[in-house]
Amino acid sequence: MTILNQVPLQMPWVTLDPFLFCVHHLDKYPKGDGNLGVSASLTGRNMGSDFSGKDGWSMYHGSKIPGFPSHPHRGFETITIGRQGYIDHSDSLGAKARFGKGDVQWMTAGKGVVHSEMFPLINTTDQNPTELFQIWLNLPAQDKMVEPYFTMFWEDTIQIVAIVDDVGNHSTIQVVAGSFKGHSAPKPPPNSWASRTESDIAIWSIQSEAYANLTLPPAQQGTNRVLYFFEGTELSINGQRCTVGHAVQVESTEELLIEVGDRPAEMLILQGRPIGEPVAKYGPFVMNTQLELQQAYQDYQRTQFGGWPWLGRDPVHGLEKRFAVHADGTVERRG
Repeated sequence: MTILNQVPLQMPWVTLDPFLFCVHHLDKYPKGDGNLGVSASLTGRNMGSDFSGKDGWSMYHGSKIPGFPSHPHRGFETITIGRQGYIDHSDSLGAKARFGKGDVQWMTAGKGVVHSEMFPLINTTDQNPTELFQIWLNLPAQDKMVEPYFTMFWEDTIQIVAIVDDVGNHSTIQVVAGSFKGHSAPKPPPNSWASRTESDIAIWSIQSEAYANLTLPPAQQGTNRVLYFFEGTELSINGQRCTVGHAVQVESTEELLIEVGDRPAEMLILQGRPIGEPVAKYGPFVMNTQLELQQAYQDYQRTQFGGWPWLGRDPVHGLEKRFAVHADGTVERRG
């Protein structure tokens, strides 16, 4: 049987080893107020922790600008796929970036990093829709205390594979990690589990027209493979029906024939060989034992993981276009 399990999508989405966490944010923010914040009233929101979705959007932990002010991580990686709008990143390494519109940020927290992720509302005359995935990928014990690492995969450097079925219906696959039929993703950070060929990591973002058919190649024996069907009406995998709004665990070694229903569909694929080690996690830290978690909190309280070099906990980057300034001073710019 191809489909092993189906689970309704809740926040966060259920994941399997080596993934720890996956969330899809889609916020229909109103026009900006000229200072990168929202022009609408914030009355009635639980400010500081607003996940309400009121009026189609949330402030999250932001006070004036939506997003996630400075917070620490240790022991895993964050992969952020920007789909609409912008994300302003700042971190304790001294790196900063504005990205979105198909860009991907990949950050190895390693032994410890503090970062912020804010959603600047640049458009003052129209809505500011903001959409992203954030995925947490575990690190094996031997790499949990590596040096932090930050990199950008700009949209124009990520392979987008176009597929046309026998009757002319189109699908596209953005290859964020791994490879798809000879199309390889950008190189992951050096200490990532994804940097090991035996990990069989793949992160694919898939968009299909109504009635499209596409075939996904098999993964390796022992790999965990989950398809998140988050937009559309219906689809089937090898003839078995899937329900929209579900995470679908599939047999890894089977080729997957996906047949889309009468509306366009969007899916996210996360696959990888399990690390297979104990996981101890609490809040922003993921280690192997409770003692290591306690040590992580003590280290953060003592060192702040290098301190916070920015003014305020929620820095944003003015009206700049997409860019990155790395900790070594290297600058990248996009339109």
